[in-house]
Amino acid sequence: MSDFKMDANWLSYDPAPSKPRFVPPPGAVDAHCHVFGPGNRFPYAPERKYTPCDAGKEELFALRDHLGFSRNVIVQATCHGADNRALVDALTASGGRARGVATVRPDVSDETLAMLDAAGVRGVRFNFVRRLVDPKPDSTYHRIIERIAPLGWHVVVYFEAADLEERWDFFTSLPTMVVVDHMGRPDVSKPVDGPEFSHFVELMERPNVWSKVTCPERLSRSGPPSYDDVVPFARHLVERFPDRVLWGTDWPHPNMTTHMPDDGGLVDMIPRIAPSEEARERLLVANPMRLYWFEEAQLSG
Repeated sequence: MSDFKMDANWLSYDPAPSKPRFVPPPGAVDAHCHVFGPGNRFPYAPERKYTPCDAGKEELFALRDHLGFSRNVIVQATCHGADNRALVDALTASGGRARGVATVRPDVSDETLAMLDAAGVRGVRFNFVRRLVDPKPDSTYHRIIERIAPLGWHVVVYFEAADLEERWDFFTSLPTMVVVDHMGRPDVSKPVDGPEFSHFVELMERPNVWSKVTCPERLSRSGPPSYDDVVPFARHLVERFPDRVLWGTDWPHPNMTTHMPDDGGLVDMIPRIAPSEEARERLLVANPMRLYWFEEAQLSG
């Protein structure tokens, strides 16, 4: 048991998700998930703005197998700050079946970067959601990019739709691949062809920008289990940018307060946002392999 107590108004992940009816293609990747703690082994960061439930690598890998996936991309969460030990522990235990996105500071040592790269880290995450973090000056992020670009890593950015215009110049200045979490958190009560989401699509028109078509449970106004209002947004991106989209569970779904999604149900949404077999192969296999296991992708190609 962890010595840390989860925030009282947050829900724990579903311990018994349904078995999906949709069978992912061989080699499918859950390209956005997390590990939390356990806190008594990997303490949460003192500066964190939330304390999640413990959700370790054993539970993550069991979920991967239950849902019919082959690999994971594990994203460092803000509750662990720049202490990537839980992430590295999971990557090491995966036997090459997981890659990582880390959080680092500008003064990270070359030795640490080399260690993270050897463990399977392929990117860094910049979080701009103010209720979760205190964003830093742009110069801080540019210094980090200077450190990680020689490794061939990419940048993952997390922001809310209302903040896109403020961050536009920064996002469009990035020289690396840029992966946007959760479609930039659109307001799905607005039209998919309206000005707000069209502005995000304009960002996606840049050839180095990718998007995760993830987290209907966070974005939906209509709610579970179908999350119908999110489907048109995700499907639009899959159809328009088939080679630059990724999918993931977001397990264990931190900071959910109203309901906890059924991960099997989330998997069953995939054919609704990627109707064709070809689209699903790109979304779940080809794209994440090209970004996170590029050595293998090059060999197979």
